Amino acid sequence: MADGGTGTAEAFLAALGGEWRTASVSDPFGREVEARFALLSDGRAVVEAAEAIALARLASGELDPLRASSRGLGELILAAQGAGARSLIIGLGDSATVDGGAGLRDVLDALPAGTVVACDVANPLLGPRGAARAFAPQKGASPAQVEELERRLAADQVLAPYADLPGAGAAGGLGAAFASLGAELAPGSQLVADAIRLPDRLRGASLVVTGEGTVDSASSEGKVTGHVSSLAAEAGVRCVVFGGRVEADLPDADTVALSGDASRAEADLLELGERLGREA
Repeated sequence: MADGGTGTAEAFLAALGGEWRTASVSDPFGREVEARFALLSDGRAVVEAAEAIALARLASGELDPLRASSRGLGELILAAQGAGARSLIIGLGDSATVDGGAGLRDVLDALPAGTVVACDVANPLLGPRGAARAFAPQKGASPAQVEELERRLAADQVLAPYADLPGAGAAGGLGAAFASLGAELAPGSQLVADAIRLPDRLRGASLVVTGEGTVDSASSEGKVTGHVSSLAAEAGVRCVVFGGRVEADLPDADTVALSGDASRAEADLLELGERLGREA
């Protein structure tokens, strides 16, 4: 499963078939990197923001959302179109940027008809739950920088008509930017679940296990864990949700906190699997 962030293209490729392609694009600071996209067998391409402009592209000491640009994602989309993609699925999530798609719009002024954007959150562009105030701190912004980013986004007249759309604040405001280019915004977890036919897979299952790094109140607003646990509840199947940290339990699942130590991730999951096996 995936929700628009890392792994979205892999999930679609596994479900629908196709092949990986690569392109040279800009990272958040304009350095050349190799990024992948999936060219599906049905002629669509899946492009992830995380491939070009992810936080993982940057060292911890160089986070700078005031300067980070989404240009590389625009370049990756152009590469997918150049490879013959007839339409696009664009995954938003895990980005280092809060530029409202300004960099992307420098290189991209149109999208193929039928482009769908898979958002990993339902947040609006502005306000307490918006792109700057809710997410910029985890991208390295100080309180003063958060307010400067909020002002920049609020002053962008291209984004203003789309500011309140669910998902407009995804990936530093890229949701609103793609809406301004005519794309449809959709919950990424639902798009992936439909592609892999998850509701069908749940029939007859006795247990569903899903997880993420931090399980919190946002998990039920478009994240994989919230969507999977909701589908499992509808199917009457027990669901166990694990997290490296658990800040809020999900109502439709048994929520399990792991150690929170990244170096123990594999051991934590093995121990959880053994425990669930004993309970079966």
